[in-house]
Amino acid sequence: MRARFFYGWVIVAVTFVTMAIGVNARTAFSLFFPSIVDEFHWERGLTAGAFSFGFIVSAVFSPLIGRMMDRFGPRIVMETGVLLMAAGLLLAPLTTEVWHLYLTMGLLVGGGSVCLSYTGQSLYLPNWFVRQRGLAMGLAFAGVGIGSIIMFPWIGYVIAHAGWRSASTALGIVMLVVLVPINLMVRKRPQDMGLMPDGDQHADNAAVQAKRPTVVIVDPAWAATDWTLSRALRTAPFWWLSLGFFCGLYSWYSVQVHQTKYLVEVGFSSSVAVWALGLVSLLGIPSQIVLGGLSDRIGREWIWTISGLGFVICLAALIGLAYMPSMALVYLMIVAQGLIGYGSTAVMAAVVVEIFEGKHYGSIFGTIMLAGLAGGAAGPWITGLLHDWYGDYTAAFLLAIAFSLLGCVAIWLAAPGKVRAVAGRAHLFDQRAKAVTSEAR
Repeated sequence: MRARFFYGWVIVAVTFVTMAIGVNARTAFSLFFPSIVDEFHWERGLTAGAFSFGFIVSAVFSPLIGRMMDRFGPRIVMETGVLLMAAGLLLAPLTTEVWHLYLTMGLLVGGGSVCLSYTGQSLYLPNWFVRQRGLAMGLAFAGVGIGSIIMFPWIGYVIAHAGWRSASTALGIVMLVVLVPINLMVRKRPQDMGLMPDGDQHADNAAVQAKRPTVVIVDPAWAATDWTLSRALRTAPFWWLSLGFFCGLYSWYSVQVHQTKYLVEVGFSSSVAVWALGLVSLLGIPSQIVLGGLSDRIGREWIWTISGLGFVICLAALIGLAYMPSMALVYLMIVAQGLIGYGSTAVMAAVVVEIFEGKHYGSIFGTIMLAGLAGGAAGPWITGLLHDWYGDYTAAFLLAIAFSLLGCVAIWLAAPGKVRAVAGRAHLFDQRAKAVTSEAR
């Protein structure tokens, strides 16, 4: 017996809308940036530093958000993020000094965004699904891509016709009007509403449960442990996950930050470079949904590896463009990055929760995400540094390839599938159990 409609899909819908607005509101700084520089004539590096400062704030806040989630639940965390970001966007138009920009767009918007982004949503959404965890995460996170298609043209239109201050104010109002009410609907786990993950019913009998593929606990002793942050810190999987996240986001942001400038440097027009970045984001939408769903069948490690190899191909194509500029390589780079590489976001929460599931999962994930954000900050900086040293991006992109491959190895060594096997692989363990039983007879 199953409920006609499972409230978990409401949670997915709320997450979709929240990320569509919240994540893209932070990224909108890149649209405000030219107008701010033109108005105040500040140095570009100093002005852009407000965004980088926000990234650092996000990294620092990440473990704190995990603790807040464990203690207060998602409604407090989400509403806090909305109020911080909205305050930053509404106060930014009052900017007259550069430190005002660091306070509003950096501290407030950056600090609030970690609550509404992949980090904050990954702290509670996995609780609602087990068999369809990857698909649910992929659908929810696809909101970022859909939101960028809708919001960026609108923000650009407002900037062109009314200025960046009006656009910032309008964006802050939209956040308050839309995100405050809908995030009152979120709950930390289905058990808080008398429900079960995936919409299963307490009354389902053994025969029904046996026919339904589900996650199999492979290591009962590990799964039964009450994992706290201090306990997790003393395990190898915690550090392998941290390394995997660091390496994955290192490669991701190395490409994302530098590819537009690089394409122009190797001979393509700025319009082609901007178009390429937009198409990558568009392809990331089906990538997260399809690869997220596929991870429920073949395992999280495989999807992380497929995504990592997507970035390897992307980076190799970028290197090739320096020697043979062609639209064929540009298309290869776009497809490898967007359609393959972006799939890793759908399994980032799953690889952690399937190892350290429990009431302290938020603190553990938030701390691991700190390593990921450190990689996201280090990647663009080191890539730029190597470019300045060698005069081109070849060494930098080769290093990013090495990090991407290392990240894949790290996730396999963390081995979430050796603690909990996904629903699509449950039959393999059933067959092994039957074989063992037959041998015993």
